[in-house]
Amino acid sequence: MPTLRTPDDAARQPDGTPTALLTGHGTFMGLDLLVAPGVLVPRAETELLGRTAVAALDALADAAAAAAGSGEAGPPRVVDVCCGAGNLACAIATQVPGARVWAADVTASCVDTARRNVERLGLDGRVSVHRGDLLGALDGLGLEGGVDMVVANPPYISTARLTGGDRRHLLAHEPIEAFDGGPYGLTIHQRLTREAPAFLRTGGLLLFEFGLGQQRQVELLFRRARTFADVRFVSDGAGEPRVAVARLAAAAGSGPAAT
Repeated sequence: MPTLRTPDDAARQPDGTPTALLTGHGTFMGLDLLVAPGVLVPRAETELLGRTAVAALDALADAAAAAAGSGEAGPPRVVDVCCGAGNLACAIATQVPGARVWAADVTASCVDTARRNVERLGLDGRVSVHRGDLLGALDGLGLEGGVDMVVANPPYISTARLTGGDRRHLLAHEPIEAFDGGPYGLTIHQRLTREAPAFLRTGGLLLFEFGLGQQRQVELLFRRARTFADVRFVSDGAGEPRVAVARLAAAAGSGPAAT
């Protein structure tokens, strides 16, 4: 059976320092990315989210092209929040030609590093990075109701486990904002199910990573949101659900509960 990856599964030195922070480079979906202090080191397990996002965008493009007949569908519009080093935004833009990506993070160090990666990879014409609190970072850009996908790798460890529990060691080298998911580890996920519908077009997708054992709580978040349908979960190599995918079926505050 494949080894289960955990939220702190990054190559480390004997003193616990992530190797990527010493070299200044990390790898994600075949991309060589810059990393820096104050930024989450890209994790291999998050490649599951990246691959799922790329496959879903390809499927959306095929469906749009079929609906348009001989006409060509427009380029997909993607929002990546909690972007960190910009690994998801850059990977999606690299593997989905023509995709336009807006990335956002709340910390200056992440925004700066993500912008450097975008420029270094020659993606600055299609990927822009903004600073702010989740989707609020994109207010005023005219994206509301027109985004094909919102993707996120939000923090999903509970505050108690970080400040006094078995994940406390993570904070020695990487920022708390990258790990602290609130009292139950799902505060940001809850906000995403409430706030993403304002940006997604009908039929658009919300995708995010979550922690081991959190599937039932995530299912409940989607049921409470009452705006999503076709909720499904993607498992890692060990059979553990780690990525949620949901389709926007109705405007916020209306429509049946997700099934």
